[in-house]
Amino acid sequence: MFSWIGPLKPLLSALILPPVSPLLLIFAGLLLLRFSKRWAQAAMLSGALLLWVLSCSASAYGLNQLLLLSYPPIASADLQKAQAIVVLGGGVELHAPEYGQPILTERAYQSLVYGRYLKTLHDLPLFYSGGKGWAAPSSQTQSEAQVAAHALKRDFGMSFYLSDGDSRDTRENALRSFALLSPQGITRIALVTQDWHMQRSKMLFEAAGFQVLPAPLGYIQPPLRWETDFIPSGSGLEKSRIVLREWLGRLHY
Repeated sequence: MFSWIGPLKPLLSALILPPVSPLLLIFAGLLLLRFSKRWAQAAMLSGALLLWVLSCSASAYGLNQLLLLSYPPIASADLQKAQAIVVLGGGVELHAPEYGQPILTERAYQSLVYGRYLKTLHDLPLFYSGGKGWAAPSSQTQSEAQVAAHALKRDFGMSFYLSDGDSRDTRENALRSFALLSPQGITRIALVTQDWHMQRSKMLFEAAGFQVLPAPLGYIQPPLRWETDFIPSGSGLEKSRIVLREWLGRLHY
């Protein structure tokens, strides 16, 4: 059902989420100038204000607290209950000439490092889930799981217990992970992903059949410098976009 939506996800997300949506509102105001100056000014002002607010780091933190659940770091006692550590992928950088091959995005690498750290605390099987996302270009030949396996071997001399290199989104991450791990008797997992991504991930992995022990990382930071956190920035806009995307994704599922 709704299988046609998958390939359109990147385009639909770009249109709905900032910065495109506020910019469309401003452009709509420009078009309205021919018909109604009042409505045109209202649309352009609304778009500009929305873009300003969503570009502030403080706004991103507020949206995260309002729209999404936040989870505490996993406790050692909970980690001991898990049968495996499952690390969710976070993307691949195809253009990395300094390495001569694709590498994990900063976000994905942080998840990998944290998953490896948890394994040092309790020697559990380490599983990685990440294929080629819906937005992946045709030039991507390796799955994210393959790139992650290379990074894990190169940097830590370790290998994954198992990995999934076929999933294209979080729902498929959950289904394919369960298909690979449940035959091994593994259904209780410590799930590693960013805190803002955990609510939707936990819901989908539990729907697939897992008992999930959240192991979040990458928290959106609270306002620390009031003189800068209310000033628009690229990082603030990206954080707001992430939160809104997760909220819309949770509504979809």
